[in-house]
Amino acid sequence: MGTLARWDLVRHEAWGIGRVEAVFGQDEHAKCAVYFPRTDQQLMVPRMELTLLSETEAAAYDLAKLALHDLRAEDAPQTELADRWKSGEMVLKPASAERDAKSIPLDTFFHKIVMLRDRLRVLEQHITAHKGLADADKVQVQQYITRIYGTLTTFNILFKNRDDQFVGQKGED
Repeated sequence: MGTLARWDLVRHEAWGIGRVEAVFGQDEHAKCAVYFPRTDQQLMVPRMELTLLSETEAAAYDLAKLALHDLRAEDAPQTELADRWKSGEMVLKPASAERDAKSIPLDTFFHKIVMLRDRLRVLEQHITAHKGLADADKVQVQQYITRIYGTLTTFNILFKNRDDQFVGQKGED
């Protein structure tokens, strides 16, 4: 049976290939938190139901993952932080002087904003392509997402290129 560790690649009969996120317990009573990308879920699975991928399978998985990463990097438009903010930091000061301020590099914060924008775009695509939603429901959810974009226009100051910025409903920005 062998022991499993975090990041090990495993196979489950029902869920397919996954990555161990954590192991709880020992021996036959161990349970593993496993992320299964096919269903985009993390599940608690008894250790006994998991098989460690062979070195060859793990290497093939890593190569495929690397190739996918490279393809995404090539296809993805480069969203850049405006020059005046590069190497800057965002400082959050609590009202109470007894508390410490928190500093976050603007590059890191900007990356999170871009990820949020990209995930909203993917959500829009899924909604548009969804077969079970009526057209009226799709329009309603799309309008809600547009209002979310409008809320995020505050962060447009961080973007170097105007085309990368958030756009909400006209007149509501």
